[in-house]
Amino acid sequence: MKTTQGFTLGTVTAVVLLGLSGCSGMSTQDKNTAIGAGVGAVGGAVLTGGSTIGTVGGAAVGGVIGHEIGK
Repeated sequence: MKTTQGFTLGTVTAVVLLGLSGCSGMSTQDKNTAIGAGVGAVGGAVLTGGSTIGTVGGAAVGGVIGHEIGK
């Protein structure tokens, strides 16, 4: 089980880093939304032990928070 959780967290982290590398043409608000979603996804995965629902939920909540902070 721990192997799966470690793999999930590593995969989410890699996807977030690759996704953030494409942010050069984004507005500040778009960057904040993407960063919030990435941080939320990692946080959700950690808090729920790698649960898919926790990861997606964390990404959604983080994206909303990042979007609102960017205003």
